[in-house]
Amino acid sequence: MNDLSITRMSASQADFDSALGKLLAWDDSVDHQVNETVRHILSEVKHRGDAAVLEFTARFDHLNVTAMAELEMPAARLQSALEAIPADQRDALRAAADRIRDYHQRQLQGSWQYEDADGTLLGQKVTPLDRVGIYVPGGKAAYPSSVLMNAIPARVAGVKEVIMVVPTPHGVVNDMVLAAAAIAGVDRVFTLGGAQAVGALAYGTETVPAVDKIVGPGNIFVATAKREVFGTVGIDMIAGPSEILVICDGNTNPDWIAMDLFSQAEHDEQAQSILISPDAAFLDAVEASIRKLVPTMERGEIIARSLADRGALIQVKDLAEAAEVSNRIAPEHLELSVEDPAAMLDQIRHAGAIFMGRYTAEALGDYCAGPNHVLPTSGTARFSSPLGVYDFQKRSSLIGFSAAGADRMGRLASVLARGEGLTAHARSAEYRIKSSDQ
Repeated sequence: MNDLSITRMSASQADFDSALGKLLAWDDSVDHQVNETVRHILSEVKHRGDAAVLEFTARFDHLNVTAMAELEMPAARLQSALEAIPADQRDALRAAADRIRDYHQRQLQGSWQYEDADGTLLGQKVTPLDRVGIYVPGGKAAYPSSVLMNAIPARVAGVKEVIMVVPTPHGVVNDMVLAAAAIAGVDRVFTLGGAQAVGALAYGTETVPAVDKIVGPGNIFVATAKREVFGTVGIDMIAGPSEILVICDGNTNPDWIAMDLFSQAEHDEQAQSILISPDAAFLDAVEASIRKLVPTMERGEIIARSLADRGALIQVKDLAEAAEVSNRIAPEHLELSVEDPAAMLDQIRHAGAIFMGRYTAEALGDYCAGPNHVLPTSGTARFSSPLGVYDFQKRSSLIGFSAAGADRMGRLASVLARGEGLTAHARSAEYRIKSSDQ
């Protein structure tokens, strides 16, 4: 891997903007065959319910059962998993859950209202969703941290029922995932995966209840299914490959920075890791660290491919220009590995999560810092936010006119409605005007 080639760029090069655009480009278009397959699965689940789910579970997860009841984990099984895992894992999950809960409780929004001088009431009623579905990847990958990050904000928001689906190919169950479900307060767990699990949550079956919103990561079939069912249910986002952008002043240990870049590159070959620095010698040092450390990594081949295909080392004239480039990228994870990260904050407009200072490794945010690790990718941090309590709440406007208020506003509404040619609107308002003959 010593011949690993990483793209080097300079913000001063004439074609920098176009070169950066090519680097950031990610084709999220759905393969035609994947799209057709997902639509077929969703249609079958919608119309045939449990029977279709059982058939697809047998086909894709090689799990043959005769009844849906066999695919639901009893609460006692979740508790036994919590007791079975090693004590250090149990303690770590509980500590992480406490931090995640504490952070998200500060996001909780309450209802509010006020009165005009004439007694008219206006306000907003905040209500939690009734039922939420959480998709948790299974099989080779096991993400108990995703259980905590998705379920705990829902619970803090006051969601009445949290349903979790997790595939268990060949019947292989991950106890850490089940333990996390017990800690996070998940109500029901079904060992389902893929588009069929998304369909079951969206449409409901004889056994799986329909939910109001589906959250959580998944493969291309899961992402495509979430896109298809949006509108029938809410979804969190269509997530692209994981990303990290590090801005460094050149004074952080280059091995630290190389490993921070690896922390996202090891997810998959499409992940993107970028370092920006005004110090060319530091970029050289980090590149040397990358070449030195990649052979020591268990997922070294994935890291090498990710860095070669989508990684970059970018030189800028100063940290102000680094912030400009960062805003152009709008990264999922942004590390400010500089002497005074707080001084840069005002310059940063677009980032899913901002990690401040040399000691703040992005990996801490993935597990136990407290803020949510479900973040906008592929530049969507320009208009999107991390998953939070607010994603599990909805808002209703409150409007209550007094007689005086109806008289005053009715006159305005009458003029505006007649201006739009909507006579029924106008007359409805006019009936409440005191001087009306009606």
